[in-house]
Amino acid sequence: MSNEQTMADHWARGDIYARILAALKKAGKSLDTLTVEDLAPVDHFHARGLPATEDLGDVLPIESHHHILDIGCGLGGPARYFAQRFQCRVSGVDITDPFVETAKRLNKLLGMSDTVTVEHGNGQRLPFDDALFDGAYSQHVTMNVADRLQFFAEAYRVLKPGGFFALTEHGLGAAGEPCYPLPWSEDGSGSYLMSPEQTCALLEAAGFTEIALEDTGPKYLAAYRKVIELIEQRAVPPLGIHVLMGDNAAEKTRNSARNIEEGRTHPVQVICRKVA
Repeated sequence: MSNEQTMADHWARGDIYARILAALKKAGKSLDTLTVEDLAPVDHFHARGLPATEDLGDVLPIESHHHILDIGCGLGGPARYFAQRFQCRVSGVDITDPFVETAKRLNKLLGMSDTVTVEHGNGQRLPFDDALFDGAYSQHVTMNVADRLQFFAEAYRVLKPGGFFALTEHGLGAAGEPCYPLPWSEDGSGSYLMSPEQTCALLEAAGFTEIALEDTGPKYLAAYRKVIELIEQRAVPPLGIHVLMGDNAAEKTRNSARNIEEGRTHPVQVICRKVA
């Protein structure tokens, strides 16, 4: 089985759209009046969810005439958030077919199919022409990317000169290999962590400049601890990314916190630019 198929299988569990609809119903959300904000707890399917997307949006130079690319867009939550916040166009690509189909259905449900488009594809072989996008971002995708240099080179290729590229990821910490299971891997298979320094070096090798790295570990650790507290109090809300993480969501969350505490993982946010 190819690495691409392995990753797709890891993320695709059952009828994703049906699970989201069931969680929305349990949370008292009406499909007739559904908003981007209503969906936010479940469709920002990455660490810290919506707050991480908001933080990224606060520092990205997105303008209303821009066409932005979301590499590894998942269910399309961040793409819809940025399209609404900045009144721009966003294209998304993801390796997992059920995510792509669910994202399309959610776009339609929210009346956003004209501003947000999603298609199946691999970030290491993007299905887009050269110099097409004003900016691109990838949230917590690269932990599953085997050929990180090729991934960055593809992002560089599809950007216009001067375009920005941003990524968030759990980098490899100084203490060594993390404890599993984690959201992106059950047992370490398909996990390709690199130190933040290695990530920045590969971005530079791909041609990017103005590389700015932010240590986001404290933010992620605080978020994980908050979720753990809710788990222990049996107060986890019906709508959240735990709906998509499987039966061992609690263990994954505890390991995510432990790995940061022990220096096994090092969450970062990186922003850089293609040469103008």
